[in-house]
Amino acid sequence: MNKLSASAQFEVLIVGGGPAGSTLARALTRCGLSVAVLDKAQFPRQKICAGWVTPAVMEELELDLRDYAEGRVLQPIHAFRTGQVGQAPVQSDFPGEPVSYGIRRTEFDDYLLRRSGAELLLGQALESMHRETDGWLVNDSIRAKLLVGAGGHFCPVARVIGAKDASETAVAAQEIEFEMSAGQKAACTVHGDVPELFFTPDLKGYGWVFRKGDYLNIGLGREDKHKLSSHVRRFCEYLQAQGKIPRELPKKFRGHAYLLYHHARRQLVEDGALLIGDSAGLAYPHSGEGIRPAVESALMAAQVILDCRGDYCRENLWPYVGRLEARFGRREPAPGFTERLPVSIKQAIARMLMKNRWFSRNILAARWFLHAQDNPLPPRVHPSRP
Repeated sequence: MNKLSASAQFEVLIVGGGPAGSTLARALTRCGLSVAVLDKAQFPRQKICAGWVTPAVMEELELDLRDYAEGRVLQPIHAFRTGQVGQAPVQSDFPGEPVSYGIRRTEFDDYLLRRSGAELLLGQALESMHRETDGWLVNDSIRAKLLVGAGGHFCPVARVIGAKDASETAVAAQEIEFEMSAGQKAACTVHGDVPELFFTPDLKGYGWVFRKGDYLNIGLGREDKHKLSSHVRRFCEYLQAQGKIPRELPKKFRGHAYLLYHHARRQLVEDGALLIGDSAGLAYPHSGEGIRPAVESALMAAQVILDCRGDYCRENLWPYVGRLEARFGRREPAPGFTERLPVSIKQAIARMLMKNRWFSRNILAARWFLHAQDNPLPPRVHPSRP
């Protein structure tokens, strides 16, 4: 933890030390900007997440896999099993190099943050922020010309520039991750290189079970958060009946929320302020994955910030919004065509498609979950020439 005893001045203050915040911090510090990351947690901190990261993300992060794997979980993934709860799953195999890697967020986030090169202000919540002539005064001791919100769905920076949580349709999820005992490892029928995904019959969410070395991750997320705990309990009972998870779970489930990109309504830039990652509501619509959009939003934000050359007015920051739309498409806060279909028709189509091996491999796994169709963004950023 680094406590500032007197007023400190930075070019950029990032609120939130997750993958979005650490990626932006690293990109800016490498270009010579003074950057600090403020987070209320001490790192490493507990962060429950299914946690699979594709090779494209590793490339964007310039992450050395051999170095990362030293003393940390790095579970290669070569297949996915997908289907609906109560329906025989379909296994989609991807021979050759891993198509993804399982990581533990408590390790992953700490690793990225420590290598960022930024000043780390950990164990400090954002308690106050006041607009000044040339930037912000945060917690009465930190001054910055630009304030970046990277603190997740409930990021205080997002609220200051206009996010209204009550008006947003967020995905609510509950997850658990624990180290298995010797007996649990021997009895577990889930293979580490094959995450298993189970869509709910009403198509309002999906659950998963994923083995990462000696660790087991179980979770379920839904756009309809009504009686979420009951849905999670029934899902666990289903997995237990299949012999996939232990009868007795050693921990309680922990909850979190996030916004799917096409449903988010958040304002992303304001004079002297900008949102990235889950603070901006960037999770992929079909899978709910937030790590790759978080990393990519940080790289796009870094380029725009550098191009501002110290003048962080809303007009100069606005190209960031255009870069997001060019990468992820235009937001559609109103229901799309498929969402307007009668529920019975959507459910019938889904049951048919999820039994189809071609669809399961090429659309559900490769396109929706792995985003194999999207080339990685260049990890290096630099100021554009005027």
